[in-house]
Amino acid sequence: MASVPQIKIPAVYMRGGTSKGVFFRLQDLPPAAREAGPARDALLLRVIGSPDPYGKQIDGMGGATSSTSKTVILSPSTRPEHDVDYLFGQVSIDSAFVEWTGNCGNLSAAVGPFAIAQGLIDPARVPRNGLCTVRIWQANIGKTIVAQVPMVDGEVQETGEFELDGVTFPAAEVALEFIDPADEGDGGGAMFPTGQVVDDLVVPGVGTFKATLINAGIPTIFLNAADIGCTGTELQEAINGDARALAMFEAIRAHGAVKMGLIQHVGEAARRQHTPKVVFVAPPTGYTASSGKAVQAADVDLLVRALSMGKLHHAMMGTAAVAIGTAAAIPGTLVNLAAGGGARQAVRFGHPSGTLRVGAEARQVDGQWVVTKALMSRSARVLMEGWVRVPGDSF
Repeated sequence: MASVPQIKIPAVYMRGGTSKGVFFRLQDLPPAAREAGPARDALLLRVIGSPDPYGKQIDGMGGATSSTSKTVILSPSTRPEHDVDYLFGQVSIDSAFVEWTGNCGNLSAAVGPFAIAQGLIDPARVPRNGLCTVRIWQANIGKTIVAQVPMVDGEVQETGEFELDGVTFPAAEVALEFIDPADEGDGGGAMFPTGQVVDDLVVPGVGTFKATLINAGIPTIFLNAADIGCTGTELQEAINGDARALAMFEAIRAHGAVKMGLIQHVGEAARRQHTPKVVFVAPPTGYTASSGKAVQAADVDLLVRALSMGKLHHAMMGTAAVAIGTAAAIPGTLVNLAAGGGARQAVRFGHPSGTLRVGAEARQVDGQWVVTKALMSRSARVLMEGWVRVPGDSF
């Protein structure tokens, strides 16, 4: 039987925030995969090790969770006032599908460091010491992200004392600004696609729920934890081991997507796994995080739990954190109310791994809420670099 040799592609395996992914320069991909389409998707699926009916991604770089089944493609930007174009692919674990509809806020923290190290930034703009400002065009959603990457002796600083709940070891802080994060231009065409900060979301066979439907960072459906039989203190096993709960959340997600104008029929939700996110919130109360760390009610403004790719996230997606900060800044949303209401420029919320602070600048213009930026800090680190190998006939 004839064998097919493997090919090798330059790649870097990086952690960004509480996610990990395989990073590529567009120019290093095989020619057939440099354009969007089936060849690119097939290549990335094989790199990550999907589809895997066992759900483990043993024969690839994926880590068998939504946080670790990710790919990034970067190229120099042709857009004025931007340094690099950032394309994110969320790879399904058990099906042959790569989703391109949203961003990964966590991996956004690794984009600047990768771009600098890989020579994608004009050297004249990279200081030997201090902060390098990297202006990123997020190509999936058509938004600008500004990263402040620390530099030491001409190299990206990766180690440091910045601690991020959900990440075991401290590292260097990368500050991110998500510019004009509202409205991804997908579906309703507005930050609140229904025009309301709170809606009644009807889910046949499940119930009717108060919901804040928002396009900010990533399309998100916010619910009150108590309305769905939750407390807001849940850890992963409480949700991910409950098939009925997961089915309920998926039904809510599908009907919410229709109401937001992201899809036309609930049956389309299966082909749009990455968005929208389903997030539930609750007022502050104490709980024990997954690390064993005690989170006191006084430590946070509210509790937040989020589902990604059909499972409760172990910490918090960066894009969902943008949505949380944005919604918290706007009076009357479920997030704002859970945090106690009133005007807010930042919130610290509790998630399964600990706490996170996110800020947002919001104001009213002609009676409509506008959010100019959302801010948060993450960290990033190169885990491995070299080449990734795939069979030559896999794309």
